[in-house]
Amino acid sequence: MLALSGCVSAGPRAPVPEEAHVAAPAGWRTPLAASGDIAPDWWRAFGDPVLADLVARALANNVDIALAATRVEEARAAEALARAQLSPQIGGTLPETQGQTLSPFGTPSQAVGFQPALTASYDLDLFGRLRQASRAARAQLLASEGAHDTVRLATIASTASGYVTLRALDQRLAIARDTLAARAEALRIARRRFEAGYSSRLEYRQAQAEYAATAQLVPAAELAIARQENALALLTGDPPRAIPRGLPLDRLAAPAIPDGLPADLLRRRPDLFQAEQALVAADRTLDSQRAAFLPNLSLTGSAGLVLSTALADPVGVFSLGASVLAPIFDGGRLRAQADAATARRDGAAFAYRRAALVAFREVDDALAGVRRTGEQAQDLTQQAEAARGALANATSRYRAGYSSYLEQLDAQRSLLTAELSLVQAEADRLTSHVALYQAMGGGWRRP
Repeated sequence: MLALSGCVSAGPRAPVPEEAHVAAPAGWRTPLAASGDIAPDWWRAFGDPVLADLVARALANNVDIALAATRVEEARAAEALARAQLSPQIGGTLPETQGQTLSPFGTPSQAVGFQPALTASYDLDLFGRLRQASRAARAQLLASEGAHDTVRLATIASTASGYVTLRALDQRLAIARDTLAARAEALRIARRRFEAGYSSRLEYRQAQAEYAATAQLVPAAELAIARQENALALLTGDPPRAIPRGLPLDRLAAPAIPDGLPADLLRRRPDLFQAEQALVAADRTLDSQRAAFLPNLSLTGSAGLVLSTALADPVGVFSLGASVLAPIFDGGRLRAQADAATARRDGAAFAYRRAALVAFREVDDALAGVRRTGEQAQDLTQQAEAARGALANATSRYRAGYSSYLEQLDAQRSLLTAELSLVQAEADRLTSHVALYQAMGGGWRRP
């Protein structure tokens, strides 16, 4: 069971709210077959080397990934700083003094002295204030790494789905151009029939209107292609440019779906790992704030030499001491800080619950999308084939004079709608596979 109580150690006086606990759906406890594991480079399963090159370029040059990497380095430095607080602090001084001395005969003389010394201090951390702060910084580092992997996985998924969308737009443009060529032929025939007196001006005007309606699909598709290419160029860290093409949409292979979805599979998601580590960091920070109520014991010491022109030999000096600092009255400052830390910990717990619920929903949505879009594509394939046959029959009947032009026009519109819908359904089916792999962690492995 995926529950918060098994992820963090809550303090004895402020347990995690029960409403923040979340468990995986019981229906997802099917064992995962060994052959159904997710490959780290799952996007190669589409079988398009151009797509693989685009993803590799995005992973190397994407600005969002680079920005997330800088946050990881910042968290690593903060963790090193918190860890350094557990070590003794050693420093050195070299003060210079000048003054006058009196000889036995009362003659004054100028004296110059130096007192080099080493100083050391060490916080015993009896109640774990610094240790908990160091553990909180460590959890924050892991959370930042999870955020980096989340951005990385989102970039891969956006690149793959963007490429599928681009190939779908290419196919829509090809359909529009083929349909426009057919409309041009129909317009030519309608003009000849009108000029010969075999048909009315109405049929000729209808053919003109249908040709213009189809012609506007071409620039609309070209505009969408240009925008999609620019979006992919942004993902790959490039200025607007033309994107190379690989396999057409109908030749892209859909990656295999794993045989089962066990309850712990979603724990591989980097965003869940990030939310979990953020909760751990908030819990450790709360422990550190509670330790601030207790006394703090520090050891300090120094050792050095006194060097002076007034002394024949140097004089050694040293000191060793301890100090106890305990809060007596601070106007409620420490209590307010502890209450704020408790609220942040509870907020992190609910954020983790929400991340888990969103993960369950995304996997279920993606599975439903893969299944239903596949069924829709099959039905639309049959519809397109039937519409293609109906158009052939309507065209033959119109040319033979057995039916009006409206019958052929209606068949042309039905075929165009079915072909465009089929392209969209194929693109939705492939992007549903991308969404499924992203929802299931996409081959990411917890460190």
